[in-house]
Amino acid sequence: MGQVSPIQFISIAETTGLINTIGAWALRTACQQAKLWQTQTRIPLRVAVNVSPYQFRDGHLLETVAQALEDTHLAPDFLELELTESLLMSNAKEVKETLQGLKQLGVHLALDDFGTGYSSLSYLKHFPFDILKIDRSFIKDLTLKNEDASLTTAIIMMAHSLGLTVIAEGVETQEQLAFLHFQGCDCVQGYYLSKPLPAEQFMQFIQSRRFTKNGIRL
Repeated sequence: MGQVSPIQFISIAETTGLINTIGAWALRTACQQAKLWQTQTRIPLRVAVNVSPYQFRDGHLLETVAQALEDTHLAPDFLELELTESLLMSNAKEVKETLQGLKQLGVHLALDDFGTGYSSLSYLKHFPFDILKIDRSFIKDLTLKNEDASLTTAIIMMAHSLGLTVIAEGVETQEQLAFLHFQGCDCVQGYYLSKPLPAEQFMQFIQSRRFTKNGIRL
């Protein structure tokens, strides 16, 4: 069948109830791969894993994460869980308790696709996130539209004032990277750096680049 896009199978997995099983497998596999990369390269790589709203509300996420870390011997500091705003829009008390439990495990929490929802600022105030990921819709035209440039700059400044690390999604040009670097954005991801790679090719990618304490130097 070849590769299948997540857009195609995630909705089916959620409808059929398989998303929790798939999510647990993906989490454990990611932790296992991160530990292997660390062993092979001696580079303290952190792996980021998306958490489905269904998986989050299942009630077993804390146990699933703790078990994955224990089974793979990955230190919690090297695991980042990415959560979208839609996941946070109901039962704030229960959501906050789960997030605090994850923080106590020692993992990092990222608010993904920031700026596409309706209550982003209140999320930053009430929930214990470490990382804010600026949605690619702001990055796409930031060198062409003053509005996008101004909003991106404001988001970076606001996040830093709250002690959050900022990651820009969807960086595809040198001009975008230069702008974000000038504005103090901490990290970027996107096709300008690399398209998604199989594990073996990723090993070659990181081994061909120099690292600083802040990450890859291109």
